[in-house]
Amino acid sequence: MKKIIIKICLICFCISLLNGQSILGGDMLDETPLYPVPAEMTFEEYQDINRRLTIGLALTSIPIPGIVHRYAGEKKISRRLFLLGVSGFAMMVVGGSMQDEEKWQDSDYDILIMNSGEENETRYEKIPVNQVGNDIEYKLNPLRKEKTGSGGGLIAFGAVILIGDILYDWLHGWKMIVNKRDAVRYKYGQQLQLSLEPKINPLAQKAGLSLSLYF
Repeated sequence: MKKIIIKICLICFCISLLNGQSILGGDMLDETPLYPVPAEMTFEEYQDINRRLTIGLALTSIPIPGIVHRYAGEKKISRRLFLLGVSGFAMMVVGGSMQDEEKWQDSDYDILIMNSGEENETRYEKIPVNQVGNDIEYKLNPLRKEKTGSGGGLIAFGAVILIGDILYDWLHGWKMIVNKRDAVRYKYGQQLQLSLEPKINPLAQKAGLSLSLYF
């Protein structure tokens, strides 16, 4: 569990670095917008082409399952991811409620108790290893406190669901933002046409070219 938490922290750290770089250098996908908007472009396509990957990255600071997909316009997937994340969190809560208080391990040997009743109480089981006359040599084996109950597996399973759900929302959500932007730009970028028109002004003794961009 500790390794999973460390990995998540590393991912969040990398994301924060990306956010900082994107804020300083501008949007990673900040291409020149298309003007004018084509008449056949739908409002959904207009929204897709104006979505920003930096906003998708920034939304990861809010650990809500489905939030990146919602920004990407995938509301159905977002709703499913949210419900899946809630179910994983609910499993963790139920598993935690099934756990009993920590209890010291039992032992078949005599137990040595140090600092009894205090916060730093420690216990050792006295395992006899050698005897010379009436003198007995013991090996002290430390005992630990353990939580009893059957909720440990449920907690672990719920944590896996929740973490996997959030990671999928991030990674696949970013991909959806990029793919949707590219699809709209490719579709209407093919319709762009250039027109060159020579212009001559004999009075001013000037000549030039007029470049027009239209659909």
